[in-house]
Amino acid sequence: MVAAVHVPAAALACWALGRTLWDGLAEPGIALAFGVLITVGELVGRGPAAGSARVPGAREGAPLGAAGALAYALLGEAGGHPTTHGVLQTVAVVLAAGLVGIVPRVARGQGPALDPLARRLLTTGFAATCFQPLYNTGTLGSWVASGPVYPFFLIVLPALTALCDAVLAAALARARTGWPYGPLLRDELRALPGIGSAICATGVVISLGTAVAGLWALPVFCLPLLLTQFACRRFAAVRTTYRQTIASLARSTEIAGYTPHGHARRVAALSRAVGRELGLNEPELDVLEYAALMHDIGQLSLLDPVPDGATAPLPPAEQRRIALLGGAVVRQTGVPAEVAVIVERQADPYREQPVTARIVRTVNAYDDLSGDSAGPGGRLRALERLRLSTARDHEPQVVEALARVLACGGGAV
Repeated sequence: MVAAVHVPAAALACWALGRTLWDGLAEPGIALAFGVLITVGELVGRGPAAGSARVPGAREGAPLGAAGALAYALLGEAGGHPTTHGVLQTVAVVLAAGLVGIVPRVARGQGPALDPLARRLLTTGFAATCFQPLYNTGTLGSWVASGPVYPFFLIVLPALTALCDAVLAAALARARTGWPYGPLLRDELRALPGIGSAICATGVVISLGTAVAGLWALPVFCLPLLLTQFACRRFAAVRTTYRQTIASLARSTEIAGYTPHGHARRVAALSRAVGRELGLNEPELDVLEYAALMHDIGQLSLLDPVPDGATAPLPPAEQRRIALLGGAVVRQTGVPAEVAVIVERQADPYREQPVTARIVRTVNAYDDLSGDSAGPGGRLRALERLRLSTARDHEPQVVEALARVLACGGGAV
């Protein structure tokens, strides 16, 4: 799948760059202005703070660069004068700007981010192919005079471009991570009304503004998206700090000696992997991870720690009391109410639990059974015991999803 995206992108890049060098650069000033805009967008969007948090399948990391590339693909006039740059020069300018934008990553030793560049080339080439020939043949000019056809075209084409990018992003994430394609695509599509619509709207406005006001439209219409990008990065930093605070709170049971070292972290990481295997979306995975981190917080109410932190041997009434106390503590932390519900329902019969609570219950039992005291082959024996308990204690689908995750190496958390 990676090759199916990278090979066409590389072929398009070579063709566009070679043809542009052979024919010469049309309107070099305009090409330079848009190239600088795209480069700045790439540098700002994929700086150290943004790059360190990105994973395959994450949202668009350089929205200003994406908007600039889309605007250049949809550019028909500049300052009232027709442009003649065409499809291949559009791709060549985006390629050059993208290559300059990844230089800092290479300098930091992080390696080039080729997936976003390949997506950018293919989606920009798609938009330019749909727009530039129609403009150069005068077809769009007749649409302008025909009323709502031209505005409708400028709405549909960026929307289709964003949809193509979402499909490519989900496919690359599936190939890189092995996660199910359906949830990845749903997450990408869910982001389109937010940052996706902002990118499309900014790209269209820049192209229309440049057609009337010239290159002065670039800084004017890019400023709102740039400020939005900085605000999003601040919000991401706050979320990271929020998660670190929850993780520190979860470690209180380990510091007090109630649970083994690293237990909450292992359960959280493995629960998220199992949830993704079962098709949960990103908001549900965040709730699942928070609940898994704090699922044992109720053990702080015990006078004496349970051996190895495993509450399964306790009487059902005691398990229920610990779960309710844990939920009460979680509600004081300010996390979503769904997190507290998952913690509170850990002692319920699994058929009465939501799927997130079933995941935490099964993964927690697996980590308890496969600890250091289990000895060689402990993981296999733990998984077999979970399968034997599916009639009463564990959801069969969750156990099998856990087995698939472990078979793919997901147990190394």
